[in-house]
Amino acid sequence: MSIKSLIEADRKHLIHPVINYRAHEARGVTVLESAKGAYLRDADGNELLDCFSGLWCVNVGYGQESIVKVATEQMSRLPYATSYFHFGSAPAIELAQKLVEVSPESLQHVYFTLGGSDAVDSAIRFITHYFNATGRPAKKHIIALHRGYHGSSSVGAGLTALPAFHRNFDLPLPTQHHLPSPYAYRNDFPDDAALIAASVAALEAKVAEIGADNVAAFFCEPIQGSGGVIVPPAGWLKAMREACRKLDILFVADEVITGFGRTGPLFACQAEDVQPDLMTVAKGLTSGYAPMGAVLMSDAVYQGIADGDASAIVGHGHTYSAHPVSAAIGLEVLRLYHEGGVLANGVAHGPRFAAGLDALLDHPLVGDSRHRGLLGALELVSDKTTRQGFDASLKLSERIAAAAYKNRLVFRAFGDNILGFAPALSFTDSDFDQMFERLAKTLDDVLNEADVRAALKTQPAVTA
Repeated sequence: MSIKSLIEADRKHLIHPVINYRAHEARGVTVLESAKGAYLRDADGNELLDCFSGLWCVNVGYGQESIVKVATEQMSRLPYATSYFHFGSAPAIELAQKLVEVSPESLQHVYFTLGGSDAVDSAIRFITHYFNATGRPAKKHIIALHRGYHGSSSVGAGLTALPAFHRNFDLPLPTQHHLPSPYAYRNDFPDDAALIAASVAALEAKVAEIGADNVAAFFCEPIQGSGGVIVPPAGWLKAMREACRKLDILFVADEVITGFGRTGPLFACQAEDVQPDLMTVAKGLTSGYAPMGAVLMSDAVYQGIADGDASAIVGHGHTYSAHPVSAAIGLEVLRLYHEGGVLANGVAHGPRFAAGLDALLDHPLVGDSRHRGLLGALELVSDKTTRQGFDASLKLSERIAAAAYKNRLVFRAFGDNILGFAPALSFTDSDFDQMFERLAKTLDDVLNEADVRAALKTQPAVTA
């Protein structure tokens, strides 16, 4: 099909996630054609530096031939194998074992899904089953965080605390509750310890309000991704985990975005020796080369489910759970992380990434820079002193995204004027140089628009 035909067919038939449908019809699709390393190429031949790893997922970069090779070999040997009815395949079994070996010690069992949303949904179903099976059926309430993202399944989207995922979907449910985000830039805590103490106190108060016998679990991302890359202070995750232990509720770490080296260690939990009861992963598990997610489960939860009614099946499953091709890809991606040096490369470039973002704090539009590993954000403000944002009528995020594309740069421009970055762990020095050069130009281009400049409290000099 010609590019024009593709655009028209997309407009008529393909439903895209998380967009305004009418706006997309008017705009038309951007067709991506190929990719290599850190670069995408669109159908018009534009080469774009991808600073968002696709959708937080292509951690090893595009075009890794060894992944293509193992996928091709597995497709030739066994393209599909059900995991129902006691069947299995070698790649899935080996991947489950490998994940247990490299994840926090508390996690001993693995259930495979297609991605992050159904991993969260599966975790909720397992939690419900666990408390029913162990004689605590009142434990149905789940607590999460404002600005948190836990997918867009029918139930998980209620734990997600972003307005678009609730509007017209009748969410959140009455059993779903949210605590304040550990958002240091938008709070006035005197220090990190005060923020951590406030989060623990909020959790304790919410459990007391609902009743400890009614609360099943607390879900959190170690760093909130789609909520604006909110980076809690060191020690926050550990404190929340310990609070859950004392309150007798399950602690669920959603590492769909933070897992597989994104924040430095293989899993963000490992930076603070946090031992979750359950952990959800996806994205970096296959580096986006094939759909796959997983729920990692403690032995206590597994045994509680297994012993609940030993004569009955546990009625939860997916046709493509433990898919052999995805599992073979996952094994090769894990090899690349460790033996291929991808994790080490990401850690080595963490300081360069942090310094590049922090340097932009001097830009008139930038109020905050936050980051951990190769996950970071810039928050744009009209007044650096009061931290006031920009009026929504300016549509600043849309302008930033358009200017970035013209400068051949791709990242996430959130609707509340936060710019999110998640470069591949395989980024080179040259890639980072290009990223920050193009990013600075993008900010300057938008700054030079008259109405944007007029919205700033302090008027800067016009840039070239």
